[in-house]
Amino acid sequence: MEPRGVRRHHGHLSRGGGRPLPRVTERPRVRIHYRRPPDREQIFDQIVVLERDDVIVTLSETMEFDPPMRIESDIVLETGSSVVWFTYPGAWHDVGRFHLADGTFTGFYANVLTPPEIDGRVWHTTDLYLDVWVSADGTARLLDEDEFEEAVARGLLDEDTARRAREEADRLLAEARDGSWPPVAVREWTLERASAGA
Repeated sequence: MEPRGVRRHHGHLSRGGGRPLPRVTERPRVRIHYRRPPDREQIFDQIVVLERDDVIVTLSETMEFDPPMRIESDIVLETGSSVVWFTYPGAWHDVGRFHLADGTFTGFYANVLTPPEIDGRVWHTTDLYLDVWVSADGTARLLDEDEFEEAVARGLLDEDTARRAREEADRLLAEARDGSWPPVAVREWTLERASAGA
């Protein structure tokens, strides 16, 4: 039985005899196939918040992290955390705005990766090990250099790809240190704004 005063009208809800309320539509989602050599693949399901030719903004809500993700000794992601992701078609990195479960901003995280192959709502990319982290206080550092060197030594990345990954990481780190990175869209699309858009 429906609550008093509410009736169904062609798939919409309306009160009394009034006009139907607009149908709530679900935001589009994307499935990202994230490969890490030699043979690991994860699939991430994210809400598409903004889609332009130069940037696609997606949202990962209430993620699971057990144990929490730490950089140095600081917790940067934990169970319940949300991340706003920025994908730049053709770029060799993506960027995440990281937050704790209570919404506290912890920093910007760039994954160095192959430019995503975007096929509608399914994307494919390969992690190239190196990451750049800029903490909430503006400190920039290169992460996972040891994993990158090991992958190169084991032949998991070819010479050209390894060179391109290193160039990308070095460029991002230099721009982060001189204050010109991350891009404007990353600074403007806060968790609050992305959540409201989702």
